[in-house]
Amino acid sequence: MAAASHTLSPEHLASLAAYLAPRLPGFEGPVEAEAFKGGQSNPTYRLTTAGGRWVMRTKPGPAARLLPSAHAIDREFRVMSALAGTGVPVPRMHLLCEDESVIGRAFYVMDCLDGRVLWDPTLPGFDVPTRKRLYDEMNRVIAALHRVDVKAAGLADYGRPGNYFERQIARWHKQYQASITDPIDAMDRLAAWLPAHLPASARDESQVAIVHGDYRLDNLMFHATEPKALGLLDWELSTLGHPLADFSYHCMAWHIEPSLFRGLAGADLDALGIPREADYLRLYCERTGRTDADALAGDWNFYLAYNLFRMAGILQGIAKRVEEGTAADAHAKQAAAAARPLAEMGWRLAQQA
Repeated sequence: MAAASHTLSPEHLASLAAYLAPRLPGFEGPVEAEAFKGGQSNPTYRLTTAGGRWVMRTKPGPAARLLPSAHAIDREFRVMSALAGTGVPVPRMHLLCEDESVIGRAFYVMDCLDGRVLWDPTLPGFDVPTRKRLYDEMNRVIAALHRVDVKAAGLADYGRPGNYFERQIARWHKQYQASITDPIDAMDRLAAWLPAHLPASARDESQVAIVHGDYRLDNLMFHATEPKALGLLDWELSTLGHPLADFSYHCMAWHIEPSLFRGLAGADLDALGIPREADYLRLYCERTGRTDADALAGDWNFYLAYNLFRMAGILQGIAKRVEEGTAADAHAKQAAAAARPLAEMGWRLAQQA
């Protein structure tokens, strides 16, 4: 079965132009829509008219098999709108359309950022000082996110309170079970082990923050020439949760082999000017006011095992979409193949915890 096309029909483009013209200042049709490559979740397009450019993000097309609570673009629109004016760089949000009669699915429109996305965490082509500054900027942005006052941002109801890890473990195990192509024994083992081995730092219910859920290098848009983040993108998995879950997910890059996913394992970090994970954690703790960096080192295998389990659950969902022919990206098959080795890596770390 061929992969589902994310090209918008001429009829949809005409309908989109008619919808946006009275609602989006500066917009005047006709409009061209170019699908961005990369990513596995919600199709994203650059909209171009004679008067300007915007970005439109949509739910997958009607052929896609949507899991419950997945692809909630209304939540993406809400959280980025709420973060405007904080220390977290986000594009300006313009409008959300949940009327599926316009283009056959819900969508929102935001500013088109003029910057660059960096895919390889070893940052080839940059000098040592610039790599250091880029990693420092990544650290700054996630620390700023976790310091946002949830109530002041109007996001106190953005997630369910309490038992964050237990709920997440159950959610991703359920997604794995709904998406099984070939059974992965390590996923079932981790689903049982993780809730039974929560460290004290994970059980602390006072730690609640906006968590991005997929914070990594290539979900940041950087300035075209400076090591400065212009926008944090792809908020599909965001919610209220435990900040260490979010930060440790980001730190998986230090442990993952490049052959499995975009990772740093095996890289000469000192020669590259990329901080060691322990130093990066300590810097995050300083920025967020935590004083337990040394104590967290003893809990880190739990957090890594949890995130490898979670990531394997996400990739297993992609594997199911590959099987069904609805995956959004040409590299989906390669990403899906990483589900098993990541889950097995998580189980090895759990046994060493």
